Amino acid sequence: MKMLLKILEKVSPAFEEDGKFSAFGPLYKAMENFFFAPSTTTPSAPYIRDPLDIKRFMSMVIIALLPALLASIYFFGLRIIAMLIVSYAVGGAVEVIFAIVRKEEINEGFLVTGMIFPLILPPVTPLWMVGVGVAFGVFVGKEIFGGTGRNIFNPAIVGRCFLALAYPANMAGKYISPGDGLLGRVFEYVTLSGVDAVSQATPLALAKQGNLTDLSNMFLGSIGGSFGETSAIAIIIGGIFLLLTRVSNWRTVSGILLSSALTAALLHHIDPERFAPVLWHLCAGGLLFGAFFMATDPVSSPATNVGKWIYGGMIGLITMLIRNFTGYVEGVTFAILLGNITAPILDEIVYSIRIRRLAVEE
Repeated sequence: MKMLLKILEKVSPAFEEDGKFSAFGPLYKAMENFFFAPSTTTPSAPYIRDPLDIKRFMSMVIIALLPALLASIYFFGLRIIAMLIVSYAVGGAVEVIFAIVRKEEINEGFLVTGMIFPLILPPVTPLWMVGVGVAFGVFVGKEIFGGTGRNIFNPAIVGRCFLALAYPANMAGKYISPGDGLLGRVFEYVTLSGVDAVSQATPLALAKQGNLTDLSNMFLGSIGGSFGETSAIAIIIGGIFLLLTRVSNWRTVSGILLSSALTAALLHHIDPERFAPVLWHLCAGGLLFGAFFMATDPVSSPATNVGKWIYGGMIGLITMLIRNFTGYVEGVTFAILLGNITAPILDEIVYSIRIRRLAVEE
């Protein structure tokens, strides 16, 4: 690594503002920051160093996503790898283009978005749709607002919602049976040949027909669904890791799960034949994945603690209402998107109340 650092330091002047390759400065900075800590220093006191910079923050999220990624490979095969490559290539290209045009550094935020996006897609989504979806999500959900740190929407959710609305038939019919993935039908899953014979409805789709999937299968992951949402135990392991490292805020997660549980319990009590029980709803679909990995995005979620509770409660309630009273079988992505819209308003309300209280106390 010392040799690589010396090489980077040697070629650094060529990528500076007046250098020969200054236009590609963002690419150089991105590579340098990927392998080493940023070389920039504070010019004057006070000198404050936060051990959790953006790179380490994103690294923690990627580590937490590994259990869900490994579970998706085990149950559905190696196609997720091809989708990850497309997601990183296309979405990364959009990030690089905007960084070069704006003459800004490339942030590490897309490292997480590029991994999350394929995990919230059906296993046999065409690769061209993966590219279109991630490009739309990064462009509309992030770059037009100014890039990392300025986006009001989660880019992965924007891309997923776009595909669901633009290609509903493709997105609804791209679920397959798990179990043969890694050791069985690897070639077929990667190339999409022969997958029609193993198409399967998701637990939420079956629930619309009155058939509840066994809870143990949902907990382990041997069910149909998007790559990252099928194994509840894998999601919980990664989610607890994020909570322990304080990368995710426990208030948002608790608000979503408590609100979902209370709503599901109330509906099940009113009509147990029509509405599924609490634990089933918590393990079904993308609720756990959305609560731990997407709703907790620090940029698009509220900054205040009270706002996080309200934000989480809203997402949980809307998810249950969409699942149980609309034609959509899943409501997590739409609920989080609506939550992103209200996040700034929630913070504004909380700040206004606090200012008024301070004024009264004075």
